[in-house]
Amino acid sequence: MIAANPSTGMTRPPPPQKKWTNLRIAGHVLMALWILSGLYLLYFLGSNVASPFFQKYWPEYVDGFIVTIQIVSVSLVLGALLSVPIAAGRASKLKIFSWPAYAYVNFFRGTPLLAQAFMVYYGFGSFSEELKAAGLWWFFRDAWYCVIFTFSLNTAAYQAEILRGAIQNVPKGQWEGGEALGLSRNVIFFKIILPQALMVALRPYGNEIILMIKGSAIASIVTIYDLMGETRRAYSRSYDFQAYIWAAVAYLLIVETLRRIWDKIEARLTRHLKR
Repeated sequence: MIAANPSTGMTRPPPPQKKWTNLRIAGHVLMALWILSGLYLLYFLGSNVASPFFQKYWPEYVDGFIVTIQIVSVSLVLGALLSVPIAAGRASKLKIFSWPAYAYVNFFRGTPLLAQAFMVYYGFGSFSEELKAAGLWWFFRDAWYCVIFTFSLNTAAYQAEILRGAIQNVPKGQWEGGEALGLSRNVIFFKIILPQALMVALRPYGNEIILMIKGSAIASIVTIYDLMGETRRAYSRSYDFQAYIWAAVAYLLIVETLRRIWDKIEARLTRHLKR
């Protein structure tokens, strides 16, 4: 049948029917399997809430969760502070500043976080006598400080690139407009350029936080009992595979909660752009 458009009086053909191609059928089958897997996972978790494993180890999971949040929070704050001079060095036209910043960023972005953690925790331990003489052994002999040190240096490299890219994304006309008003470059940067750059950097910063949360599981390898560390300890005592299932669900809840909070923050800070 041909439907009539009441506003114009003209007729239009009906929308074409979608054919059941092999690709479409495969997509529906995979989606059904994914839904069934999710339902089974919910059933499994619900039926094991009262299990002896969960009753015994859930307090340790809570402790590991708190340690994970502490590691990520402290590392992100310290990394944010370090990223400002690094980003300034990367953007500098003087090679004495840009080359070291370039080498720093490429080293920490180009090597695995696991290798960096081993390098700091085990590598500095090889220089214990020198560190004792320098009065720094108290820092590098503690796994907690080594993890914070490594994670802060790593995220600083990523945050520096995020900040540098966001600043360069601000039109040069903003600088010229500020100079035309007689404002100093410091005032222009902190009052005009930086707020706009942070708007651009909101989404990449959120992604970096999520990556840090998932990457924080590396801390368990250097004897830190974070969420993954407590998971490994629970499994070594019980040999019950649901230990890792609960850990995966915990990480998923952390990431999803953070993503939703970050979406709210971004929508709040950029609400004027939608008007």
